Amino acid sequence: MLYRFLSLLLLVALGGSATGLAQADTLTLNLRDAEIQTLIDLVAEETGTNFIVDPRVRGRVSVVSGRPVARSELYDLFLGVLKVYGFAAVPSEAATKIVPDVQAKQGDVPNLFAHERLREDEIVTHVIQTEHVSAAQLVPILRPLVPQGGHLAAATETNALLVSDTAGNVRRIRELVARIDQPAVEGFEVIELRHANARRLAEQLRELETGAGADGQMPRARLRVLADERANAIILAGDPERRLRLRALVSQLDSPVAAGNTQVHYLRYAQAEDVVEVLRGIAESRQTAETGGDPRGQREGAVRIQAHQSTNAVVIFGAPEHTRDYADVIEKLDIRRAQVLVEAVIAEVSSERARELGVQWAAGSPSSGVGLINFDRQGRGLLQLGAGIEAWLGGSVASPPNPGDGLSLGGIGSIGSTQIAVLISALQGDTASNILSTPSLLTLDNEEAEIVVGQNVPFVVGRSLEDSGQAFDTIRREDIGVKLRVRPQINEGDAIRLEIEQEVSQIAPKGDAADLVTNTRTLRTHVMVDDGEMLVLGGLISESRVETRDQIPGLGDIPGLGRLFRYDSDNTEKRNLMVFLYPRIVRTGMAGAELTSEKYSFIRQQQLREAQRGGRAFAGDTPVMADWEQLTYLPPPFSEVHRGADPGPAADRP
Repeated sequence: MLYRFLSLLLLVALGGSATGLAQADTLTLNLRDAEIQTLIDLVAEETGTNFIVDPRVRGRVSVVSGRPVARSELYDLFLGVLKVYGFAAVPSEAATKIVPDVQAKQGDVPNLFAHERLREDEIVTHVIQTEHVSAAQLVPILRPLVPQGGHLAAATETNALLVSDTAGNVRRIRELVARIDQPAVEGFEVIELRHANARRLAEQLRELETGAGADGQMPRARLRVLADERANAIILAGDPERRLRLRALVSQLDSPVAAGNTQVHYLRYAQAEDVVEVLRGIAESRQTAETGGDPRGQREGAVRIQAHQSTNAVVIFGAPEHTRDYADVIEKLDIRRAQVLVEAVIAEVSSERARELGVQWAAGSPSSGVGLINFDRQGRGLLQLGAGIEAWLGGSVASPPNPGDGLSLGGIGSIGSTQIAVLISALQGDTASNILSTPSLLTLDNEEAEIVVGQNVPFVVGRSLEDSGQAFDTIRREDIGVKLRVRPQINEGDAIRLEIEQEVSQIAPKGDAADLVTNTRTLRTHVMVDDGEMLVLGGLISESRVETRDQIPGLGDIPGLGRLFRYDSDNTEKRNLMVFLYPRIVRTGMAGAELTSEKYSFIRQQQLREAQRGGRAFAGDTPVMADWEQLTYLPPPFSEVHRGADPGPAADRP
């Protein structure tokens, strides 16, 4: 006790203090710039260990204890202090020798096999026997793991490694050698991973292997590195010596990483809400399979997944062993999706021809009666026309009757008391139309898109009459024009599956219809087409000819004169509609910029052509878009404009 009291007085004189707490199993140790011999004396008294101190062990140490240290941990703390100051403790049967770290491995150092319970910072010597790998090849690989005061050598005769270092580091090296020293299959080998991700680690190894050498050239014998994501393993194929180096690197990288229970994944391309829905389905299925439907087990291993819309992020909360695979799922879903530019070419050619020629007679007298040859064609009969003229002349109607399209000739004559009237009608009409439209739209893979180019036309769908007698019509508006709805799906390679709905509609002449009449051509189909290939979707070809003859039996068949007793009409209609499809896959931003530049340049060329067609007088009034290259440059800085400096041409600015 007197020695301890003197030691404490010496610590106070040197500016340090060491006080024991009231508890018998803890100790608070604070030394500031104290002699290392004082620390050795204190540890020897507290632990009951005999020390033999080398005369070269000198110096001052500082130890600050922020909390009480258990007496069972005091010796470990002491070994750590010795290691920091360049000394080591070498245990033996009689006493523990404290010597400089450099000389520790030269003494009677214990073997790790004989003292597996040695402390982490105690110096040991260990022999590691290798069976499948040359020990000499392992020395340059493991050398960076051994500190300067340690020792690592290879015994080529026995194919073994001799390591002299702290017990903790020797155990680490022994574990790495055990993982590296595996039988390798000729040409390739498989390394199963415990903690790291196979795909990410394979990418890092490929970057390391494909890097340029010292002379700037690529290595000759390349080593193939593949990832088996299903088994979470790395496959190495190539030179055995290079595989050995990568095997050692994989063993070092495949280490556990501490992670919290909350993970935040920021998405770049996908929508957080869609990804969360998929992850929740996986989490529910996994919990049900692991717990067998037990509600208590589901609560203990529950994984909560939420979407943060403002940052488009996915937040996952749960134990690391339950959320380990969600990061891989998110990374595979959060990819840049390709786009598809769909251009449709719609070509329609139609023609209509109508010919009419007819003669109608009427004769009558008060004594002999009345005779009539009447061919009623859309209200153009002689009887209807005569009744309309009589009503107009009598003042019953305000306007004369419409004789119809074409030529109408009529006359009235008398033969004695008999009056004779004749009406000749002739019509020939030709109608031809050529419609060409090229609607195009760009959409993401597996996303529906629609384009409508036309008019919004009102149609009367109902009429109501109120008590006051006022009539009200119910109107429904519909789009008339060109409609294209498409959903592309890119398959393996460059094949595209397309769901297409195509509609071409236009307003037709009203005729005798009560409301507007529309001509509609609709196409709905699913097709498969390669990237950049044109495909015809369908063609509608119709040709109809209607010939009508109204005549007086017998008289109409007389050659020549029969024309005076019949009414002939001939209507011919032809329609030809073809729809072509031209899809292109846009996978990168550069490809999208090229397509945009192509369309932009086309419109600009059309504007320049119109400006040249209008002449010099209208050249300045015709709007022309700027050149495509000029759109990528910013305007000059405000400081240059304010100083009145000439910013120079746009091409010179960055």
